[in-house]
Amino acid sequence: MDFTFSIPQNVVFGTGSLSKLPELAAKLKKTKALIISGPHLEKIGLVAKCSEAMKTAGIESVTFCQTEANPSVETVEAAAALYAESKSDFIVAFGGGSPLDVAKAVAVLATYGGKISDYEGRGKVPGPVVPMIAIPTTAGTGSEVTAFSVITDHSRNYKLTVASNYLLPEYAVLDPELIATVPKGTAAACGIDAMIHALESYISKAASPFSEMFSLRALELIGQSIRDYVKDRGNKPAAENMLLGSLFAGIAFSHARLGNVHAMSHPVSAFFDIPHGVANAILLPHVVAFNETAAKNTAMLEKYYQIYRCVSTKPIPREYFLPSELHTELLSLNRELEIPAGLEAAGVGKDKFENVILKMTEDAMKSGNISINPRETTKENILELYRKSF
Repeated sequence: MDFTFSIPQNVVFGTGSLSKLPELAAKLKKTKALIISGPHLEKIGLVAKCSEAMKTAGIESVTFCQTEANPSVETVEAAAALYAESKSDFIVAFGGGSPLDVAKAVAVLATYGGKISDYEGRGKVPGPVVPMIAIPTTAGTGSEVTAFSVITDHSRNYKLTVASNYLLPEYAVLDPELIATVPKGTAAACGIDAMIHALESYISKAASPFSEMFSLRALELIGQSIRDYVKDRGNKPAAENMLLGSLFAGIAFSHARLGNVHAMSHPVSAFFDIPHGVANAILLPHVVAFNETAAKNTAMLEKYYQIYRCVSTKPIPREYFLPSELHTELLSLNRELEIPAGLEAAGVGKDKFENVILKMTEDAMKSGNISINPRETTKENILELYRKSF
């Protein structure tokens, strides 16, 4: 058995840890921050709180709060222009996965110029980028500890990915208080996204003992807390578990990658602008059912049982467990969290769906996640899964 791993970051976790931002900013020995966030956080005053915190360390800041749910190439370019114009020298990424993705892309352009598409793929970033401090305000993406930036290119209806360890933020600050104001629908979609990161990395062909340790603990934390957290985002123990589970899942999939759910969800979001977590949640039960063939293997069957044990509220003794029960449980969880039952229920028109399903399938097949999905997957399989998810 051969595998490698590294965790080169500094992570600060705990209630009230946002107060440590001035100290961390001072350690970077920089003087002016570009805070990249979203309109909701600006509206409720959290961006201003972040800016005021840095003033105590004598650090100026400017804000860019126009990130959208599936951030675009144009948004990255606008934020990069503000970075240059304001003469900022580091970035604070403050928000959900979208601001963090934009921040990583801006860090690349601020250092090396060009267009973000120039860096598409793995290993295209030539060296270190401007330093970042990542402060997630949702329990979902794990982007604060991942080496990926996913940006929508509307000219291609395609989500491009930039992958490089140079994208890892210098510091990650995880404060459970910051996820107490998340709207219910966002909490559900982001929470399911984090759970899928854990699930797909756990059953990935690229999984290792190291990644499995983080995947399984993430599944336990999220599975026991997601219902309570979505019901009441002010539930402190549940919020802590969700944020920690999201962090562990991010570490896991950084090392083991993901699978068919993520390969298929990126085209869905690119063509229909459905939030990433919602697209993932709709696809998940169908992909899990598709992968049941692989669960005939004793080791994979055991993983299916462990996932079921973590996410279900209805215990089943190991000897009576069937892989199909995980599919049933995930459908039930989606209903409980008020996730749309299919793409049509999420607002996708049938005619447009039929017009682009072949292109979505082609784009999904380009993903490196297809090759490490536990069951070998063909173009015909992806087509069928899209139709079932509709």
